[in-house]
Amino acid sequence: MSQPTLTVANQLTLLRIALVPALIALVLSHRFRWALVTFILAGVTDLLDGLIARLGRQRTTLGAVLDPIADKLLLGSSYVALTWASSLPCSIPAWLTLTILTRDVIIVIAVLVVNLFVGRRFFLPSFLGKVNTAVQLVTAGLVMVSNALGGCIRGVDTIFAITFGVTVVSGVHYVWTAGTQAAPQAPPPTD
Repeated sequence: MSQPTLTVANQLTLLRIALVPALIALVLSHRFRWALVTFILAGVTDLLDGLIARLGRQRTTLGAVLDPIADKLLLGSSYVALTWASSLPCSIPAWLTLTILTRDVIIVIAVLVVNLFVGRRFFLPSFLGKVNTAVQLVTAGLVMVSNALGGCIRGVDTIFAITFGVTVVSGVHYVWTAGTQAAPQAPPPTD
């Protein structure tokens, strides 16, 4: 008997994806406290889906694909909204958002090139990639908190600089890894 594809862990990942439009609508309508609550809820679903997948033995190929997509949708959309929404008490600088989006595009292109010219490869998240995601989540969360409080917290420019550095380093590392290491031929489920 095969394991169901739509596990509890995968349902939580789908919930995170479904929360993205609500989060963006809340930011754009300046309902910052509700946006913060939605962002925290999305973060909790991220923690729970991984925990349930591991402890409940619910790792699936679908989850391995959906989880990073959900993360990128949540982060990318949050950064875009927190950069270009009008009249924000605290916004993310465009140079940081463009760096984050460019990093992701470069990674996708690098993986496509490797898959087209070297053969099918799967790249598991690296430690630096996980640190990058965590730093970007914290930064977006702090900007959400700042907006809920009505102004930027002290030291936010330093946080932006750290996020920029981690983003660039992890992006270079990921492209280097994609170009130099042969990964497993089949993706192990990694919810």
